[in-house]
Amino acid sequence: MDTTPGRREENKARTRSALEQAAARLFEEHGFAATTVRDIAAAAGVGERTFFRYFPSKEDLVLQQVRDLIPGMMADVRGRPATEAPLTALREAIVAWLERTGTTPTILVSGPPKGSERQHLEGHALQVDLEDAITEAFLDRLEAAGADRHASPTVLRAAVQARAGVAALRGLMLVHSDDASAAADMARLVRDAFMALEP
Repeated sequence: MDTTPGRREENKARTRSALEQAAARLFEEHGFAATTVRDIAAAAGVGERTFFRYFPSKEDLVLQQVRDLIPGMMADVRGRPATEAPLTALREAIVAWLERTGTTPTILVSGPPKGSERQHLEGHALQVDLEDAITEAFLDRLEAAGADRHASPTVLRAAVQARAGVAALRGLMLVHSDDASAAADMARLVRDAFMALEP
């Protein structure tokens, strides 16, 4: 068995990916609350001890999944057509990602993890990180359209609209939390959530 550092890292990445994919599938099929760490490990073909080498809990798995999605999602927002308004670009980037990958981020159907105080604080910090990342992506789009990214009105517009987009997603999570059937129609639900921002 090859134990070179490169091969070890590849194996670790493969195992972690298998755990995340198994968790996403089980959460969609059975709901977050009904899925156990043992279920996830078995579906990934590993033992529970292996799961805990990668994630302290299933709640931490969900938080890490969101952390991993942020850079790619923001690149998708930046890559949307320049004619799209910032919130439209965010909505369509999310829908395109859902359709391209065929998976739903666990947090959209499970809601924010209801674990320990540490996980609650990490979830809040992650929300702030997501809002800040979306703000930066919106500033990039506004600057590309000719706005001064450092001008107060531009910064305010990006910051408010980024938080409105996150609020739409949080509203979706609250309404459809632990609804396993919601994953099948998530693209429509995302569009509905953003439509709810309209007067």
